Amino acid sequence: MKLLLTSLLLTSATFAAETDLVIYGGTPAGLAAGIVAAREGASVVVIEPTKWIGGMVTGGLCKSDVGKEQTIGGFPREFFARAAASKAGSDMWYAEPSANLAAFQAMLNEAGVKLVTAQGLKSITKEGTKINSLTTNDGTTYTGKMFVDASYEGDLMAAAKVSYIVGRESRVQYGEPLAGYHPMQIRPRSVEVMESECPGIGGTGPSYIHGTPTSISGVGVDGKPIFGVFPADTKLKPGDADHRTQAYNFRICVTQRPEIFVPFPKPANYDASRYELLLRLIKAFPGVRFGRLFHLGLTSHGKYDLNAQGLFSTDYPGANFGYPDGDAATRAGIWQDHIDFTQGMFWFLGHDERVPESLRKQALSWGLCKDEFADNNHWPYALYIREGRRMIGEHVMMQKDLQTDIFKEDGVGMGSFLIDCHIVQRILAEDGTVRDEGSFQDTPALPYQIAYRSLTPKRAECENLLVPVCLSASHIAYCSLRMEPVYMALGHASGLAAVQAMRAKQSVQGIDVKALRAKLLEQKAVLELPELAKIPRSSKLPGLVMDDGAAEKVGHWIGSSYGTPVDGASTHDGNSEKGRLSISYKLTVPKTGRYEVRVSYAAAPNRASNVPVQIQHAGGSETITVNQKKAPPIDGLFLSLGEFSFEVDKPAVITIRNENTDGIVGGDAVQLLAK
Repeated sequence: MKLLLTSLLLTSATFAAETDLVIYGGTPAGLAAGIVAAREGASVVVIEPTKWIGGMVTGGLCKSDVGKEQTIGGFPREFFARAAASKAGSDMWYAEPSANLAAFQAMLNEAGVKLVTAQGLKSITKEGTKINSLTTNDGTTYTGKMFVDASYEGDLMAAAKVSYIVGRESRVQYGEPLAGYHPMQIRPRSVEVMESECPGIGGTGPSYIHGTPTSISGVGVDGKPIFGVFPADTKLKPGDADHRTQAYNFRICVTQRPEIFVPFPKPANYDASRYELLLRLIKAFPGVRFGRLFHLGLTSHGKYDLNAQGLFSTDYPGANFGYPDGDAATRAGIWQDHIDFTQGMFWFLGHDERVPESLRKQALSWGLCKDEFADNNHWPYALYIREGRRMIGEHVMMQKDLQTDIFKEDGVGMGSFLIDCHIVQRILAEDGTVRDEGSFQDTPALPYQIAYRSLTPKRAECENLLVPVCLSASHIAYCSLRMEPVYMALGHASGLAAVQAMRAKQSVQGIDVKALRAKLLEQKAVLELPELAKIPRSSKLPGLVMDDGAAEKVGHWIGSSYGTPVDGASTHDGNSEKGRLSISYKLTVPKTGRYEVRVSYAAAPNRASNVPVQIQHAGGSETITVNQKKAPPIDGLFLSLGEFSFEVDKPAVITIRNENTDGIVGGDAVQLLAK
């Protein structure tokens, strides 16, 4: 029987030579891991399910979000510098997709990495806690000592029965204030305000990137929700967990240069009814520009990276929910649906006579680039899968790891981008109007260290797999982590870790992480920033301290890193919605007694001079007015509000409100010191 089984296997499959490292996913992270490992002398094969390598960096995303540039070193900085140098006039970080592709191809050839394209994952074999082989759709089997899942979907990880999650955790699961179901309220904006927030042809402002800008009906003549609007899930409360993920879209390389201009095509499945909400948005804001409906980021040589912003744009909320765990046919259908939706939107804006003529002319002035994606009708190669599966590994990166608990002894890379979640779905409110659900105002993150443990599965599940893209992170943490330079840095670390584990005959969980960090530093990776040591840390301050990130907010507060706030960020009201916003700090004292109450805030001339701060204490409550124009006198950080009695079984509650205030109202930290 054993001989018969072996014979059957040999007739149905082709066996490639055993490889030290098998990487599934020719994304920038996968290519980084492969090139770095090959430079260390390992034999490497990278298997990419599509026809093209490079993921988003070569497939449409030509204006990568980098956060703080000083956090990027090692392989990603080497790559971006090389791509920019490959074509005169290219900007560091922002070369065209074709230049990025050429740079990757050259680096792969130099390192001797074997590439396999257009082959998806069919199956794997696993013995105990180790993957032995991976078989692709054409029947070829690749055996390896170590494996990396660098795909955007996490298919190898899932096939290996590694724990993962799709969707959003609840607020209580990891104690994340931003987590879970997140319906937004209408934030009224005039077209003049929106335009002023977005200067220039492709400028972006802070207030209409997310949110619902005005009251717009989401109901059709039949009384049902119009296309793209979903009935609200009455079972969900704000902060609850669900299976939904933020919207996908195509990042499109566009131009107005006549010599390379290609008009947007009309899709075969064009349906103008898909854009009824867009039409209603345009009617609500007469004179709105093409560059307001879309984010146009200048890259190089007159080319722009077109991305989504606002209530209706290239994001296609609700259309991707079946993608992360979907089979190949399901995913292909979702992919094509996104193409039809996006191309149809441009056609609608340029040709539907209900669209104002000035906006139609603007839309028709933009087109695809003749010298990009020539083998794909000039359309981007990659669908922007902002979030697929997320591993639940040895350490889960979460909101606090981005804002307060930012230092990691096993840090192997850094992130710094805002906590930025695109719209998840558009829902119908009780009054029949549309609401943006899932996105929230971009929230600051400090430059933070990413734990090596977040790249490794639980030891009991798999010992020879690393996951640098669908890494172990909550939905909220992933909203910052999901940047290509970060993925590349983690790919760099994964390539070195795989080689170290192979040579030491050790599990990926059991390697010498100090040696890994030393090797990364030798290769110019950035693992820490000296200036972070100067940030006041809530965990290092005496007494009881609660930062604004852990406080309860009512209404729309805006994150800021102005001044020297505790834990690197504070919040303010934007001098708007007076009387409707509050931020409450609820602290439990260790024993009954008297405590000094202090508040921290960022002082500035445009701050309010009459901020009401209410202290609820054992004897009742008292409201004290704070002048936030004046710098806090205690170490330039805190202002004392006096001494109050608190009881151990009753929380101390300090609440900042913005009612009748004469400027911007800020909130940072609250400190209680026992007397």
